[in-house]
Amino acid sequence: MEAKKIVLFGATGSIGTSTLQVIRSNPEKLKLVGIANGSQAKALDEIGDEFQVKHRVCYERDGKQALMDLAVLPEADILVMAATGVIGLEPTLAAIHARKTIALASKEILVMAGRFVMESARQKGVKILPVDSEHNAIFQCLQGSTGKDIRRLILTASGGAFRDMDYEAMKSVTPEQALKHPNWNMGPKITVDSASMANKGLEMIEAHWLFAVEPDQICAVIHPQSIVHSMVEYIDGSILAQLSPPSMTFPIQHSLLYPERHPGVLKTLDFSQLLSLSFLPPDETKFPCLRLARETMHAGGTAGAVYNAANEVAVARFLNDRLKFTDIASCIEHALEQAHIKEPENLEELIEVDKLTRQTTEAFASAR
Repeated sequence: MEAKKIVLFGATGSIGTSTLQVIRSNPEKLKLVGIANGSQAKALDEIGDEFQVKHRVCYERDGKQALMDLAVLPEADILVMAATGVIGLEPTLAAIHARKTIALASKEILVMAGRFVMESARQKGVKILPVDSEHNAIFQCLQGSTGKDIRRLILTASGGAFRDMDYEAMKSVTPEQALKHPNWNMGPKITVDSASMANKGLEMIEAHWLFAVEPDQICAVIHPQSIVHSMVEYIDGSILAQLSPPSMTFPIQHSLLYPERHPGVLKTLDFSQLLSLSFLPPDETKFPCLRLARETMHAGGTAGAVYNAANEVAVARFLNDRLKFTDIASCIEHALEQAHIKEPENLEELIEVDKLTRQTTEAFASAR
């Protein structure tokens, strides 16, 4: 079979690095034909030289139109969307329109514009394959399901850097502390999101769109070992879980080679060794971003765009020592309270909501 041709957005980030590992391990099945990143032109060229990639786009150097052109590259089969934030939204929609398969790692895209993205994918007959370990796990556990037999989707969360810290102590934590994730090696923004559990909130909203389930059918559970990546509970009481070591190479390879399976990049679990798995409910008083995500799902409309934009602004300020860690949730809650939530008529309306929310959140955070 001819190798699948891949365009990779976010090539120099943590997901991009893992994607390159998978491509290196499957040279006869996967071929990199286009790469993009935000600002690291030198690192992008190093990747391009290694994989002999002709099409290279650095957003800060080449601009938005170059990203759009790369997303619809005629020879490409799959777009791996791993760009951080909402920069990948319009390129993803363009790729769907061009009938490219989407391997989606940028959860913000569905959080902000899930209705538009999923409707477009259905109309064009395009597969959206989830790359996030949690959503990929659910996708695998749903194989053979009719959708009507689902009781709950159970997303697992490591609990992040402050899982065992009390709320008062969390008020004075530093960015350096928040960036010390116990299990995963990720970029700064997603690592802070993990510590606040906003990441799990974003994933809950994304799951609502990806799997077409109601908000009350989605929940999160703390699983410190990050071995069980998520579970599906069926109406007969059976629960299916997907397990693998905490490496993104597993879900990425599954998405890129789907529906085939081949030997993985890394060793899998060894059940001849002692293995303990534990689960506990999250404390939504300590991690209010989860509660706010549930409220966002119920509100619908533009609420997802508001949640995402406010969180991005707050996290950026925290990483620059301009906001307390515990005020991240306060920023999201304020943005949701102030916003006029409604069903957007078009993508431009969502982009305007995103812009306005960023402005109001910056003003609110500055006054903290």
